[in-house]
Amino acid sequence: MKIGVIGCGAYSLAISIMLNKNNNDITIWSEAQDKINIIERKGQIDSILPNVKIPTTLKFTTNLEECVNDKKIIFIIVAAQFVSGIVKQIKPFIKEDTIICIGTKGIEQDSCKFIDRLVLNEIKTKNLAVISGPTFAIDIANEEPAALSLATHSKYAQDAIMNALATDNLKLRPTEDIIGLEVCGSIKNVIAIAAGIVAGLGYKETTQAFLITEALHDIKSLIKDLDGDKNTILSYAGIGDLLLTCTSSKSRNFTFGRLIGKHTPKKELDAYLVDNTVEGYYTLKSIYKLINDEDIDLEIVNLIYDIIFNNENPEILIEFLISKK
Repeated sequence: MKIGVIGCGAYSLAISIMLNKNNNDITIWSEAQDKINIIERKGQIDSILPNVKIPTTLKFTTNLEECVNDKKIIFIIVAAQFVSGIVKQIKPFIKEDTIICIGTKGIEQDSCKFIDRLVLNEIKTKNLAVISGPTFAIDIANEEPAALSLATHSKYAQDAIMNALATDNLKLRPTEDIIGLEVCGSIKNVIAIAAGIVAGLGYKETTQAFLITEALHDIKSLIKDLDGDKNTILSYAGIGDLLLTCTSSKSRNFTFGRLIGKHTPKKELDAYLVDNTVEGYYTLKSIYKLINDEDIDLEIVNLIYDIIFNNENPEILIEFLISKK
């Protein structure tokens, strides 16, 4: 099967490695020729996937047309802020039966739109899908047993993606709730910052579990308010991804939150944001605007926003948990 993967970050490469296991014909797009040169010369790129061998059968290009033209499935796995521009560029090469699978998590900051909306604004396709779940790129690349939720309204897209991506160590579970997956994949990074704050303040696993449980209820309500299926909170994309992101030091969102909880000086926090992609920091701005524009009551998001952007004492998070009814 001919597949194009837009993006050459850790997660894009990890997904490509899984696709390669199923003997697909894969072309990966990167905007950086230097990155491609490193991969082709060394057979790996330790700056993003340490000690992982990149299969020599994977093809790389800096030409988007070459990446997507005549491909059965296109995976979009880039930062949320780049999706709109990329979709506009690939639109002329997308055919009626082309399947577009979104692996990007988050919300576009300016429009506060989820990623599926950004794609559908430009490409009127019935073959749109979203993958999301409790996975770190390095673990997928190292073929640790893992699972993803796959959301689509198209049986054709579902079957093709399952055949292309599911392996003996990567399980996919289908659903039709695209908005639920989008909500879970976005807000979990925000909650992970909160979990890091709790840890940074010195509270133990008991309090972190307290936070995660309360957050589950809030995310469930948000999914329902945005016309998704509230039961999606019980999926790999819901409770699975939330647990992973909120309890692991591999999570940059959790690590950033822990720095805040330890009252790290702003200069050091800013330096961490420069050196690391903390998705939840940017998603928080969009989620905050979205819930206020839609008049949705989600106090935990308002509190995290106040801690990060209005310099409130991080201890207000604990006060909120104790006082919440």
